Amino acid sequence: MYFASLMLLGSGELGREFAIAAKRLGCRIIACDRYPNAPAMQLADDFEVFSMLDGAALRAAVEKHRPDVIVPEIEAIDTAALAELENEGWHVAPSARAVQLTMNRDGIRDFAVQQLGLRTSRYRFAESRDEAIAAADAVGLPCVVKPVMSSSGKGQSTAATVAELGQAWDYAVANMRGDRPRVIVEEFIRFDSEITLLTVATKAGVLFCAPIGHRQEHGDYRESWQPAALSALALASAQEQAGKVVQALGGNGIFGVEFFIRGDEAIFSELSPRPHDTGMVTLISQSPNEFELHLRAVLGLPIPAIELAGPSASAVILADRESERFAFDGVADALAHGSGEAPVELRLFAKPATLPRRRMGVALARASTAADAVELAKAAAAKVRICYDG
Repeated sequence: MYFASLMLLGSGELGREFAIAAKRLGCRIIACDRYPNAPAMQLADDFEVFSMLDGAALRAAVEKHRPDVIVPEIEAIDTAALAELENEGWHVAPSARAVQLTMNRDGIRDFAVQQLGLRTSRYRFAESRDEAIAAADAVGLPCVVKPVMSSSGKGQSTAATVAELGQAWDYAVANMRGDRPRVIVEEFIRFDSEITLLTVATKAGVLFCAPIGHRQEHGDYRESWQPAALSALALASAQEQAGKVVQALGGNGIFGVEFFIRGDEAIFSELSPRPHDTGMVTLISQSPNEFELHLRAVLGLPIPAIELAGPSASAVILADRESERFAFDGVADALAHGSGEAPVELRLFAKPATLPRRRMGVALARASTAADAVELAKAAAAKVRICYDG
């Protein structure tokens, strides 16, 4: 059956690109977010503004629009309400269970370790500063402290001393989503690289994209590149673990499965049951891109062989202050930075306001090597300047 009506829960840049892919196949889009004029809303057939953590508002929106598929794009969702809707027969992609377990880091980490036996860092949970100090004593210093519920690395920091641990607790709680002061304190892994393995769960089985490498800063990605260099053993391990976890979660769609790579070892880190921000690189690196893959898997449509166009990269364009009056300069210079053999593209997200370190766009580039693509994407991104009025 071909589903034509899709409700996005979250309408940021990932939702915008997904909406573009869906509109190309004639789907009707209802875009929902907590603020008006969100990026995907600008392309949608209809929209609703409400907090996804408000279960009653979520139910009201679903019953009003009666979508064929509910497609979560963010973590901050009332997953209990989502599970109730699924139990009543509404189609949640990939599944309410996947969203529920991955919305909070405690859910997916315990599931990965206790039920699936995946290799992860040592970790403990804490609900107070004293518990965080005890958790660090168990996993060792330095350690990484993260809110169990957040997005885009918000609230994440590394603590090397007990004094820094208190600061990390305060930072995590101040930047968490939801109303639960709870953090994960995990072993600091001395890794060679971090990757995202985009894993597509379909009715016919599991498909993998080429691994995506990425660099983090302040807990959020700054550049990503595809393919990432890792050994055949590490890739096989990552694929085996990713396939196991997405099949256990159930449902069809794309999953962004993150790993630390250390030698031939792939250490499971996190998982998102939706297109991944580091996967923005697939807009230039491969066909179908991650948004088209998610759409086809969700709708049960045929998926062609995934073809890599060549080594590619993405680099983010960040704001440095809060403003509702801004414009972009240097767009022509950025686009002119590419060539026929090394193309450059831009995606500006059309967010209605800037915030410090808020992602406002990405530069995309392709080159003869992944390293060259990263440098080209960074240079193009640096050409784009955000100009503020007042």
